[in-house]
Amino acid sequence: MKSIDDIAAALQGYDPQALSVDQVNAFLHELVQPVSTDESQDLYLFDALGRVLAQDVISPISVPAHNNSAMDGFAFDAAQLQAAQPLTLRVVGTALAGKAWQGKVNAGECLKIMTGAILPDGLDTVVPQELAHIKTEHDVTTVTLPPKLLKAGDNRRLAGEDLMQGQPALKAGQHLTPAALGLIASLGLPDVRVHRHLRVAYFSTGDEVMSLGESPREGAVYDSNRFTIFGLLTRLGCEVIDMGVVRDDPALLEAAFAKAAQEADAIITSGGVSVGEADFTKAMMKKLGDVAFWKIAMRPGRPMAVGRIGKSVLFGLPGNPVAVMVTFLAFVRPALLRMMGSTAQPAPLLRAKSLEPLRKKAGRTEYQRGFVSSAADGTLQVRTTGNQGSGVLSSMVQGNGLIVLHHDQGNVAVGDEVDVMMFEGAI
Repeated sequence: MKSIDDIAAALQGYDPQALSVDQVNAFLHELVQPVSTDESQDLYLFDALGRVLAQDVISPISVPAHNNSAMDGFAFDAAQLQAAQPLTLRVVGTALAGKAWQGKVNAGECLKIMTGAILPDGLDTVVPQELAHIKTEHDVTTVTLPPKLLKAGDNRRLAGEDLMQGQPALKAGQHLTPAALGLIASLGLPDVRVHRHLRVAYFSTGDEVMSLGESPREGAVYDSNRFTIFGLLTRLGCEVIDMGVVRDDPALLEAAFAKAAQEADAIITSGGVSVGEADFTKAMMKKLGDVAFWKIAMRPGRPMAVGRIGKSVLFGLPGNPVAVMVTFLAFVRPALLRMMGSTAQPAPLLRAKSLEPLRKKAGRTEYQRGFVSSAADGTLQVRTTGNQGSGVLSSMVQGNGLIVLHHDQGNVAVGDEVDVMMFEGAI
């Protein structure tokens, strides 16, 4: 396990007082490791939604199991096609989905076939019912195909073209989406092996923070961060350990950190890491663990602490509500996904035209709350939610994404394209 100093020494240009967003993520990639597969578990499919696969799902069958028809129509041997001549074939039977047709189709004959029905040996092409001219006389049905309508193999699904027996259908590290559950079920597998839930403990710090139910008092604020972090962690699929509000008292802080480190894979705190704040929290982090304190070239969310207390990874976030969410999305969420064993890549940033000028200093990354919509021509456009103060919590509700103004980027003019990180699925 690498120490904070070891990781820092290997990171080019590392300066804890002026880290770029990219450097922070590179550091965290080295700091955190996936949880051990020793504690993985088998879950019934109905219980596995959102979990992370601990091992590959190997297909026990080929899907489809047989060559079959991709649509309702007539199956025949394409060797009979002639480039410039229509082809007339006699219908000798009907193949239904779910069972093999028993019979033989000779030259000059075809088989009426339903979608999904097995193609008998020797038949490799299907003409859709609506494209064939069908004629019945004296209890004999024929179909005529116009020339140049089809080529060999049209409208046929090959055995194993979706999934091949013995090959991975899903890879370890993938999230089990509704589509993935359906895919596993299509293989006849009732359960699947997944990583255990990641256990994350979190608490807020500060004498000025009130829990819900307390009477208002001058200079104090109700704790919104606990509920925001709870939602972020729950949506991510973590097992959350809510430790409430911890006052600026060394004994209380030490007890909270010790309990969190004993029970959780990761610890998240909000407040107590900014310059000028009471240093009880920072002092306790230093006393109990291997911790670095950063100033990140970003807005909002400049101060942050990271490290380990015991075997738990620590994320010390700022106290301002918006800064908590931005730093969680930018840094903590990707790190926790890695700890969960997930191989998911970050969602691609969208490009949208700015509806207003944006002031931006080069040399830091800025995340402005924005609302993305579609213009009349179908392109994406984005406007800010207004006041971008890090305490304006309502802006995170009004917006549907963050306008990401990158480290080296300067001012943005009306009509310039900007990157947007969408909230859907995260907040």
